[in-house]
Amino acid sequence: MQKSRVSGTPYIDNLVARRRKARLFRTLCAGVTWLGVVLLGLLLYQAGVDGIKWLDWQFLSSFPSRFPEKSGIKSALFGTLWLIALIAIISIPISVATALYLQEFSSKGRISRLIELNISNLAGVPSIVYGIIGLAIFVRGFQLERSLISGALTMSLLISPVIIIASREAIKSVPVNIRHAAYALGATRWQTSWSHVLPAAFPGILTGVILALSRAIGETAPLIMIGALTYVAFLPAGPMDAFTALPIQIFNWVSRPQQEFHELAAAAIIVLLAVLLVMNAAAIYIRHKSEQKLK
Repeated sequence: MQKSRVSGTPYIDNLVARRRKARLFRTLCAGVTWLGVVLLGLLLYQAGVDGIKWLDWQFLSSFPSRFPEKSGIKSALFGTLWLIALIAIISIPISVATALYLQEFSSKGRISRLIELNISNLAGVPSIVYGIIGLAIFVRGFQLERSLISGALTMSLLISPVIIIASREAIKSVPVNIRHAAYALGATRWQTSWSHVLPAAFPGILTGVILALSRAIGETAPLIMIGALTYVAFLPAGPMDAFTALPIQIFNWVSRPQQEFHELAAAAIIVLLAVLLVMNAAAIYIRHKSEQKLK
């Protein structure tokens, strides 16, 4: 009786309907994915067509100007590089150390769970909120003014939850046998974490760092909130100097009515994408080398 009921027509019809729904859902997901890829391709194509003719050495080595033919992104490019370097120096050690403590050393009590919940919530907070926090704490509270360090601290707040979450997952994925082997040989918890767990989790941690820095390099709202300048005709010499960045410069040019400035913004977008791709390529190369070393 059981065999005839399972192999009967109602069961087969139900199985066919489920497979049809699965194929339909898979087709829908693929269509949405390719729609996003096509739209992204169109945007990149439009930016390339508008901006490629402005890409030359004069554009890269000149300061912004009210005359489009004399305008460039020198101050914005150097400000972006300064900003990314400071963000990496500030956010990566603090975030990885936090993730390591939460995963390997903290007791799994109520306070630890509360901290983890808050970190997860902070990862989804809009970037403009971090700009308001940076304005209140770093610019006005600590009297750091509209400096590079204010921008770097604000953006570090923005991306730290992302790095912490990604680092925790990478540390959690390290096999427990590695820890047990280190303990069996007499290693302390700190020696095990530093010499065995972190190297094994490094590729995953670096993936989270890449995603976080990629987000930071394209954010505009927090920098506008802390008062990053839209016109800078000098290069920052230190963390306490005023600055601008490529997203701010692009925002400034796009807001102008002249078509030439819109094309300059497209050229700056190409440069920003190039900086992002170079940074990601370097991080991916380091991750690949670390994975090969682990093997």
